[in-house]
Amino acid sequence: MALPSEKLITINDRGARTATTFGSVEASDGSMVFIKKLTASSSATLSFVDGASSVVLDNTYKEYLFTFNNLHPQNDTIQLMVNYSIDGGSNYNATKTSTFFLSRHQETGASSELSYKTGQDLAQSTSNQQLTVDTDNDNDSGISGYLQLFNPSDTTFVKHWISRVQSVQTNAHSMEHYTAGYVNSTSAVDAVQFTVSSGNIDAGDICLYGIL
Repeated sequence: MALPSEKLITINDRGARTATTFGSVEASDGSMVFIKKLTASSSATLSFVDGASSVVLDNTYKEYLFTFNNLHPQNDTIQLMVNYSIDGGSNYNATKTSTFFLSRHQETGASSELSYKTGQDLAQSTSNQQLTVDTDNDNDSGISGYLQLFNPSDTTFVKHWISRVQSVQTNAHSMEHYTAGYVNSTSAVDAVQFTVSSGNIDAGDICLYGIL
């Protein structure tokens, strides 16, 4: 099976998009639309709520893409997490089932791993979904990656997501995390919230795009 290719997404200050390939999405000029950027500054949460602060998260697009750019946690050994809302952000507790695996390699080359993580998957749970494991908070550390959410406004089927995130783990491991799952509800997902397991998100940004 051929792996999906990935290229840099280029967006100028007037919103023009160049042709790109990102994950499984082939985006020609104009088909990837910037919606909202949230910049962390000692933030407990970063939330995207449809209809609030210029956020669009409805049937305008069948797919939405969240990108993480050097999110830096306040505390050491934390997990980046996501949850979904079906009531306009009043509660982030949507029922989810998911799968989670990761690869890692230490700077010194002393240890490496490729494994499925049962402690990070969910089975009909309303808890936050982990997207990383034990992220470091050194000054040169951070979290970058993306999450794709498919057809969140659908009221017939479940809502699928796929996430791929790179971070620096405690003890200087390069960590690549793969998470996928679905919100098991026929209600529309109309808000998405990102947080960390302890402390705040010091810096970095999350951008939301709509895919035509």
